[in-house]
Amino acid sequence: MKRILFVLTVTGLMASCGGGDKKEGGEKKDEQVTEKKDDVSSNPDYQNGLALIAKSDCLTCHKVDEKLIGPSYRDVANKYAGTSDTIVTHLAGKIISGGSGVWGEVLMTPHAALTKEDAETMVKYIMLLKK
Repeated sequence: MKRILFVLTVTGLMASCGGGDKKEGGEKKDEQVTEKKDDVSSNPDYQNGLALIAKSDCLTCHKVDEKLIGPSYRDVANKYAGTSDTIVTHLAGKIISGGSGVWGEVLMTPHAALTKEDAETMVKYIMLLKK
């Protein structure tokens, strides 16, 4: 019984951490797919946002073109394309405070350690991915 509890605890911890090495490999693949479809890679918002996302735990739940636990970045960009300029501030606030209900009932964990500026940079990167 103790072994089962230990295995479940370790598995839970690994899942909550995002797997570490998997994050880097997934980020590179997502970056390559994005660069082929749209040449926005020279945009400073793209470069800075991608770097911030690569250092965070975002890729544990999100991918560029595929729904994982949360929506794909491209789906987010397409949903909010053409909305007001305040959407960057609004979405940055959602990243920092977390929430649920917009994309289903799965909770997006808060990222309170992020600055407002960093979260906005991440949102600007995501918005560049719209089709």
